[in-house]
Amino acid sequence: MNHTAPEAVGLDPAVLTDQLFELWNWKDMQTLHLAALQGFSKLSEPLEALLTILESCPGKQKGRSYTLGHYILMEFQTWINEHPQVTLSLLPEQQAMTLQRRALSLLTDTQPSFVDSLINIYQLSSLDLAILRMHIVWLQTHKCYKEAVVLSVKLNLQKEMNMEEMCVPLILQDKISLAESFVTGHSHLEQQLVTLLDSWCHPSFSVEAINKQFPRLSVSKHCMGQIKPKILTKHVFRLVEKFNINQVLCPNALRKRRQDSLRFLMYKRFVEKGMTHENWSDHVQYVVADDLELQIQLVEMLVRYGGLQKASQWSLRYKIPRNRLPHGVWETQQSLPPHLQQVHLGDSTQIEEWISSESHCQKFYQVPITKDKVHLVDTLDALQKCRKIVLKDGGIVGVDMEWQPTFGCISTQKVALIQLAVFEQAFLLDLCANELCQHPDTISFISSFFSTRNVLKLGYGMAGDLKCLSSTWHQFLEEPLKMEGVLDLLSIHQQIQRGKVKMTQNGPKEVLVGEDSAEKGLSLLVKQVLGRPLDKTEQMSNWEKRPLRISQIRYAVADAYCLLDVYSVLSSNPAWFGLPADLLSISSPSKKGGAKKHKDKRTKQMNQAHGKEECQGPQRVSPPRSDIEKGLLCGKKPSEDSPALPPQQLRVVCDNMLQGLGRYLRCLGVDVVMLENTDDHREAATLAQAEGRVILTCGQPYQSLKSQVGEGRCLSLDCSEKARDQAVRVLRHFNVQPTPRDIFSRCQACNSDQYVAVPREDMARMLKQKGFLQNQDTPHTQQKFHQQEEEKLDDALTPTDETSELPRYALQCRWAPLSGLDPNTLTFPGGAPIQLHTVPPALLSRISLFYVCTRCGKVFWEGSHFSRVLSMFQEVLNITDEDSESAAAHITEAQQD
Repeated sequence: MNHTAPEAVGLDPAVLTDQLFELWNWKDMQTLHLAALQGFSKLSEPLEALLTILESCPGKQKGRSYTLGHYILMEFQTWINEHPQVTLSLLPEQQAMTLQRRALSLLTDTQPSFVDSLINIYQLSSLDLAILRMHIVWLQTHKCYKEAVVLSVKLNLQKEMNMEEMCVPLILQDKISLAESFVTGHSHLEQQLVTLLDSWCHPSFSVEAINKQFPRLSVSKHCMGQIKPKILTKHVFRLVEKFNINQVLCPNALRKRRQDSLRFLMYKRFVEKGMTHENWSDHVQYVVADDLELQIQLVEMLVRYGGLQKASQWSLRYKIPRNRLPHGVWETQQSLPPHLQQVHLGDSTQIEEWISSESHCQKFYQVPITKDKVHLVDTLDALQKCRKIVLKDGGIVGVDMEWQPTFGCISTQKVALIQLAVFEQAFLLDLCANELCQHPDTISFISSFFSTRNVLKLGYGMAGDLKCLSSTWHQFLEEPLKMEGVLDLLSIHQQIQRGKVKMTQNGPKEVLVGEDSAEKGLSLLVKQVLGRPLDKTEQMSNWEKRPLRISQIRYAVADAYCLLDVYSVLSSNPAWFGLPADLLSISSPSKKGGAKKHKDKRTKQMNQAHGKEECQGPQRVSPPRSDIEKGLLCGKKPSEDSPALPPQQLRVVCDNMLQGLGRYLRCLGVDVVMLENTDDHREAATLAQAEGRVILTCGQPYQSLKSQVGEGRCLSLDCSEKARDQAVRVLRHFNVQPTPRDIFSRCQACNSDQYVAVPREDMARMLKQKGFLQNQDTPHTQQKFHQQEEEKLDDALTPTDETSELPRYALQCRWAPLSGLDPNTLTFPGGAPIQLHTVPPALLSRISLFYVCTRCGKVFWEGSHFSRVLSMFQEVLNITDEDSESAAAHITEAQQD
């Protein structure tokens, strides 16, 4: 269509506005398009008229994804591209500035195309900086914080604005990504943002001070929940890596991460007992470093977990001042004989046998080669010998890598050891050898190795290995490794697990795939294919410490060599494992879809619902569903005449703004997965689609989530309501009627519905086995600790009769035999240890029976919490005659409390 130049006497903009608005309401988009283009050509002053039209356009309308003003502006942008003679530069300077100011006043819309078009048409970047700054400040005073940042970035005004005034309101509104976009590309602003977030990680920080700084800013309870040291620390380290900032600028986040790491190490060593003393000692020294406060915290934790003698030894090692020592440590120091005053850190030079003990051989996979077939490559000559063997045409090589665990204190980890295994021998590339690591021959070998198509490289979950390789050699960041002839056995393992799931779907009840396995990852695959798992004791070793111990070398070789044995078995009979004849045809996880980080989050959520991911131990397969339940999952609201549903048939995913609601629903027996605070709302749609769940959300995400899962599969709730009232509304909406027997039928921590009953005698034996009932050197300290624990529990416990009967919810959940618990490690078949550290020994005199979740190991016992829940939800509970007398007693008890 040909457009004529603007006429001398033009069309009245008001008339054109009425015409376009009428067509817009009729939703006649084709006629609207033609009318807009023709109307623009009839305007005498198109640039001025456009502003008049936009200023009179209505705002957003129901059912419209964008406004009439936005549509008109996009059409005008198309029209002006065909009429280059219509430009602001041809107007008088004063007239042009007047139009620019009017256009600037319209920039309260954050749709990128709207903002970009106005900036482009009216050349707003050329406006005086003082005028632009004034408009940004005006947006902020009107609480348009998001719009202010978007416009600042579009006009490149970041250096002209105060970073804190621009970014703090966004962070408080859980829009940190916008704050990131504001500072990106400006190194001094990037550092300021990281420093600001780090200051919020200080123990003395109070969010109330920020509220006083921005009194007009209203912050929701959910957003306030994001201003916590744990979440802020994650943001700090992510930004440090993203902006390549020195960690010296974030001392508070670093200390918080080290404190968390210290607690983790204490748990691994003294509760789970899954780490050797030498490995634990190495990591503890790395974590606490020369930080006096962390050293003091270590000693305080050792008093609790390891006893006064250990605490005294470490306090002597770090020379902690007497006035900072916990009670009893100084006295113990004085009583220690000289040979016990030092911490025994282990001797890496002690003689170890290459061949493991008979019991170890029976329990774990063993490398089928002798020690002389393991070659340590720490010189260039050894590298050349390795190269000749490993790069032979037609060869098969198992590949694995090890690096020093840093527990998140360093974002990028460098490889310390690369294991390359061929049949009958193995090579260990020691990248801690200075001569070898950065030598051009080493880098050339690694590049050639991964790009050689005629050599098959076997790995397992290689994405992490390749990331660490890039951190070790920055050349691979600029020019990524070319990957040819690589088979990631993780994708093979996932295929095997999917096949196992399919084989069980016709069963009459729920089953666990790999139910007898406590293994996960590569160890699980090795057990499934070769019959015995890997021994992962040395997994968290100090891989940068030299010389390596025999046990470390044996572990490193096994991790690479087992890949050869697994591949040999799978390739010889792929059909038996449900695999295609060509294993290379199975795509690698690293080649699928988008970012691995997004997949990891989704997998973590799947773990909550199923117990374990596909390649990490047991996996739950749902039984056939009733017609009512199928209708519910298809978005059909139950009719009033239909019978009430039991809570077990309602499966939901709660957005992270509704975690309180999720906890209440889980209390009542509903199958609930809850998003974490750091998860994107879109994760809810992914989980709903994958697992047939209904989404519960509130606020803005509703429309987006509903469009992804369909009508009826997403319920929007009022955020201003209390979580208890939201729960009642959800139950009534879906016609779900719990009974008292449903209360606590699911684990509050992980959503599992399987427990094991542990009598008092067995619990006492386990506590003693793990050292929680051992006699302390200072009885006064132990007694005081027990008194403190009892005080914490006084408002949650009710004296219980001496009885061994199962709880009221016994019929609503599954019960596993206590014999399924590993008597040595006290772990369940799924790998979870009993959380014995949460059981105060003082409870043993009052509680006769404990209930333990078999998925996460959390320990429960009877208390008054049941009565409170019963009282809160009595209006929606179905209380039968059998329940009424007991329920009435509990409700009365709760009301008295």
